[in-house]
Amino acid sequence: MKNEEWEMKPSEQQQPSTNEGQVTPAAVGAHSSFFISHFSFISVNICRLILAGVLIFSGFVKAVDPLGTQYKIHDYLTALSLERLLPDWVTLTLSVGLSALEFTLGICLLFVIQRRLVTRLTVVLMIIMTLLTLWLAVANPISDCGCFGDAVHLTNWQTFWKNILLLSCAVVAALWPLRMMRLISETNQWIVVHYTILFIVFVSLYCLYTLPLFDFRPYHVGTDIAEAMAIPDDAEQPEFETTFIMEKDGQRKEFTLDDYPDSTWTFVDARTVQTRQGFVPPIHDLTMEDAEGNDLTEDIISRRGYTFLLVAPHLEAASDRHFGDIEQLYEYAQEHRYPFYCLTASGNAARMEWQDRTGAEYPFLTTDEVTLKTIVRSNPGLLLLKDGVIQQKWSHNALPVIEQGQTSYPLEQQPFGQLATTSVTRKVVSLFLWFVLPLFLLTLADRTWAWTHWVRRKTMKSEARKTASEQP
Repeated sequence: MKNEEWEMKPSEQQQPSTNEGQVTPAAVGAHSSFFISHFSFISVNICRLILAGVLIFSGFVKAVDPLGTQYKIHDYLTALSLERLLPDWVTLTLSVGLSALEFTLGICLLFVIQRRLVTRLTVVLMIIMTLLTLWLAVANPISDCGCFGDAVHLTNWQTFWKNILLLSCAVVAALWPLRMMRLISETNQWIVVHYTILFIVFVSLYCLYTLPLFDFRPYHVGTDIAEAMAIPDDAEQPEFETTFIMEKDGQRKEFTLDDYPDSTWTFVDARTVQTRQGFVPPIHDLTMEDAEGNDLTEDIISRRGYTFLLVAPHLEAASDRHFGDIEQLYEYAQEHRYPFYCLTASGNAARMEWQDRTGAEYPFLTTDEVTLKTIVRSNPGLLLLKDGVIQQKWSHNALPVIEQGQTSYPLEQQPFGQLATTSVTRKVVSLFLWFVLPLFLLTLADRTWAWTHWVRRKTMKSEARKTASEQP
């Protein structure tokens, strides 16, 4: 028997129901459509904001450390045995380009610019990143993907699941791009896009010329190196498990220390694996050795007073454009009896070639290449220590200059001999004034214009209807 409610005539369907509480199929459909519409609207915009936040943060932390991102790209190429395929200038360009792409996509998602194109590009980017991090999680060729530079470190599996979440958000945004709430009109979108690209590229180039605006590494200004290398007495210790391979009567079997067999078994091999990492100090890989192999690390970081450290991971690739400034600082250090060392991973041939090019007379100490790249993002760069605490860090493009007549002043009386005081808050305020505030004012002006335009059109329509109704 058919439901009479579904057999109502059109004329009857147009009449309001007289039975209180009766629900018609049209009402059910309307409510369902309303719920689906609002659910998809909320879901799409939540996914949009998640993507925007992650991409903006990821792009920015890469942009403030372009050399660090370049080093990570080189790690990927090395894991694929392709490190010789691309020259350094190409990997550096890729570093700047990747940070600009991520940051710009994030801003476009935030302001809902070019909704269809941007969401599709985001899906493509996340598919590539997800496949890449799946390879990292399974093969583990690199311990840290570098997704968030040195600001946030994730394991490879954490990175993979993070990308699965972001890929899901990107797919949702790409399926319903028109449900994203636009923050700025189409006529002004080009201003946001161009200003964003110019801003993020400028940040990368500025940090490349000087040093990263934000130093997330353990060798930042103010770090007490000895303290950062110390292991507390109550620190969690690493744990290891040793497996012994033994043989008896032609049969091989594995044993642990708990079930080690008697003397009738013959030892074949042993394998030790670390089961728990334990506490790792922030600085754990710093060594400074002289030409005779003597470790001077403890002497340098425990010395009272000032010490200059010139850091050059590869002298053969180091810039010699400002060697005159370096020599001036070395002569100043000699005059005031401040130790001055050059830390490098290069061999004797490169050191001699550097001395021929620059006339360097300072002593060289050997330090691990990765450690040197972590200490300062410049080749060469300069550190100033005082009582083992990092007072200042400089790129070779921004070395301190001692004014005429001030060479006799000790470092206590020199401006660059003091602890650097540029605070994180001041840098954040500068970024806000240069980027966030202009976009906010543009958005405010755009939305104000759109609202006044809407009010004007509504007023004109209302007046037109009123005029039409007054005519006979």
